[in-house]
Amino acid sequence: MQYRSTRGQRTCSFLESFLEGLAKDGGLFLPVSLPVFDETRIRSFAKMEFTELAFELLKVFVDGEIPDEDLLAIVTRSFATFQHEEVTPTQHVSHDLSILELFYGPTLAFKDVALQLIGNLYEYVAQKQQVAINILAATSGDTGAAAIYGVRGKKGISICVLYPYGKISPIQERQMLAVTDENVKTLAIEGNFDDCQRMVKQLFTDEKARDQLSLRAVNSINFVRIIVQMVYYFYAYGHSKQSDTLSGLSFSVPTGNFGNIFSAYLAKRMGLPIDRLIIATNANDILARFVATGIYQPHNFKTTYSPAMDIQVASNFERYLFYLYGEDSQRLTTLMDDFARTGKLAVDADALRQVQQDFIAYSVDDATCLQTIQHVQKEHDYLLDPHTACAVAAFEKARQHDQVVTPILCLATAHPIKFPDAMQKVGAQAKEPDAIAHLHNLSYHVEPMAQDLAVLQDKLQSFFA
Repeated sequence: MQYRSTRGQRTCSFLESFLEGLAKDGGLFLPVSLPVFDETRIRSFAKMEFTELAFELLKVFVDGEIPDEDLLAIVTRSFATFQHEEVTPTQHVSHDLSILELFYGPTLAFKDVALQLIGNLYEYVAQKQQVAINILAATSGDTGAAAIYGVRGKKGISICVLYPYGKISPIQERQMLAVTDENVKTLAIEGNFDDCQRMVKQLFTDEKARDQLSLRAVNSINFVRIIVQMVYYFYAYGHSKQSDTLSGLSFSVPTGNFGNIFSAYLAKRMGLPIDRLIIATNANDILARFVATGIYQPHNFKTTYSPAMDIQVASNFERYLFYLYGEDSQRLTTLMDDFARTGKLAVDADALRQVQQDFIAYSVDDATCLQTIQHVQKEHDYLLDPHTACAVAAFEKARQHDQVVTPILCLATAHPIKFPDAMQKVGAQAKEPDAIAHLHNLSYHVEPMAQDLAVLQDKLQSFFA
C-alpha cells in the first residue's frame, strides 16, 4: 500500500510515512487508495478479540512491509499492558446511554491505545534499520504521558514533549515528570497547546532542522495513530447488539485535535456501518462553529475543565478537508496556505451540506459539563471525566433535536481521577487506580520556557546528541 501527502502526489511506503510523520511539504499522510471492507469481512471482524482485530486491520495498512509474525508480536506486546481483558470495553450505563471506555492503558487515557503500539513499532524499526528515533511531540494533556510511557527506556529512542505550562491538570503534568528515564525530556512552554503544536510543526517543516535532529512524530499527525484508533470503533461495533444485522451505530466523540473522530470517519468510509458522528467540543468551539457555518476561524482561547480539548487549530482537520474536496491536493494546498495567511477558512455551500451530512456538532460549556457529571453519577452511579461529559451532553443535545435515532456510544477518553479540579467542583470522589497513587509524593520543579524556536532547537540538539 502506498501513502501520499494531502498536499502533494509523491508516494511512499507505510514505514516511510510512519517515520516521516508529517510530510515534508507540510501535509499529512493518507493511503493513496483507502481499503473498503465488504459485509462479509466486517462480520468476520465482529467475532475477533481486540488484539486479533488490531492485527488484522494493521496488516491491511502495513501491506507486508513487516512480517506477520513480527507485527503480531508488536500488537500482542502493546495491548498486554492494559488493565481490562477487552482493552476497550463498553459499559451500558442506562437503557439509552452506553460508554466506550478507553482509559485502561498505563496512563489512563485513550491515547495509550495507539501510543503503546507506536512505541513498540518505533523500537522495532530502530533495531531493524539501525536508525535514530528522536521523537518530538506537543500535548494538550494526555498525549505527552502516553507517548512517554510508550517509549521510556527503549533502546535507540529519545522523546521530548512540549506542554502548555499551567494549562493541563496537575496529574497529567505529574505523570510526565515522574518519568526520569534518560531518554525522556519534558518542556513546559509559556502559552497554550496551539503554541506548542506550532513550534513542533515549524521544526518538522524545516527540512534542515528536521534532518539534523532526526525528528519523528507520535502526535496524531502520524497516520499510524489514526489506524490504531480505528480498531476500537470496529471492535465496539462488532461487540454491540447491532452486529448481527449490520444496522448503524452512532458515536459521540470528545474532540480537540480531530484525530479521534477522524478515525471514526475513516472507518465509516471503509465500510463500517456508522450512522451519525457527533463532534463534542468544549468552549473552544471552532469545529462546532465550522459545522454550523462552514467557516473555520479561531476565536479567543479558553481554559476549561476538559483541557485535552482546549485546542483552536485541529491538526487532523486537514485530512478531512482532503476528502471533502475530492482528494484534490492542489486545491487543499491553496486552502491551507490561505488559512495560514488570513487565519480564516471558508467552504462553499455544497461543501457545507456535505459537512453537515458527515457530522453533528455541539459545544458544551463548563457549567453544562459539570451538570452532566453530577446528573449521570446521581441517576446511574457512573462517574464521567469532563471530556466524556462533553460527549454525553452533546449526545443529549442531538437527541433533543431528533438528530440521532440509532444506538449510540459516547467515548470515555480518560479516567476521571486525572481531573481533580472538576471532581472537587461536583463533589465527586473517583476511585484511585494504582497507576496514580505513587504520584502524590512526587516533588518537582518546573521552569517554563518562552516560545523561542531557536532556544528549543538548541535544547533538542543537546538532548538528542
